[in-house]
Amino acid sequence: MPQKTLADTLAARETIYFNCAHPMCCKSTKLDIQALIDRLGRDHVSMHDDLVGLFVCSDCKAAGRDRRQVFFTCIPDYEGQQRARNRDWKPTFERGG
Repeated sequence: MPQKTLADTLAARETIYFNCAHPMCCKSTKLDIQALIDRLGRDHVSMHDDLVGLFVCSDCKAAGRDRRQVFFTCIPDYEGQQRARNRDWKPTFERGG
């Protein structure tokens, strides 16, 4: 089964958020997918296990907190999906019986 790459994520117009799991922080940051592609390459896998080792919460690091696990939230392009779904939809003005 082919794995989803950063290029696939960008093409699908998905948004990925980095989230810190430290209870004193809980920072959430939107990732720049194009910047990740520039740094890691188009074919780098965009799944959690392939990204988690690359990120550390800078706020926690600056505050001297212990390193906690980070996680990612992927938000699909719901607006684009809705647009595609309704592209051929035409309203009807017929009244029911």
